[in-house]
Amino acid sequence: MKKLIAGAILLGASSMAFAQPGCGVGAMIWKGQSGIAPHVLAATTNGTFGNQTFGMTTGTLGCQTNQSVQSMAMYMDSNIDKVARDMSRGSGENLDTLAVLLGVEEADRDAFRKVLQDNFATIFPDADTTSGEAVDAIVALLEQDQALSKYVAA
Repeated sequence: MKKLIAGAILLGASSMAFAQPGCGVGAMIWKGQSGIAPHVLAATTNGTFGNQTFGMTTGTLGCQTNQSVQSMAMYMDSNIDKVARDMSRGSGENLDTLAVLLGVEEADRDAFRKVLQDNFATIFPDADTTSGEAVDAIVALLEQDQALSKYVAA
């Protein structure tokens, strides 16, 4: 049993050694270094300071994003409660505003509304969800949708 656990740890560690920590201050500090230690330190730095979400939302700290996602993030920051209400219903002015900010074509708007409504619990897992977390979840969901991924491509 111990050998099995040790093997799983080594396999996980070796695959993590090749993974990139993404973006954020941690990734910038440890950029260009390989191995598990820099990867863990980069992830820990990002997690400790919570800067990766900020970087992905604003397109800073080495994170790539497009202008429409940045616009949506700024709108969400001021209107998160209204957006959440409309998203839970699957319609409303604030949900339409998100679609416009992302440049979602009229033909794709029903699919956009449905994806967000169907995944409301993923986007807003609890009452303390921040606008940055919600934006990251929306982008991740849209990236997975074949028809809607073009609206969030970096």
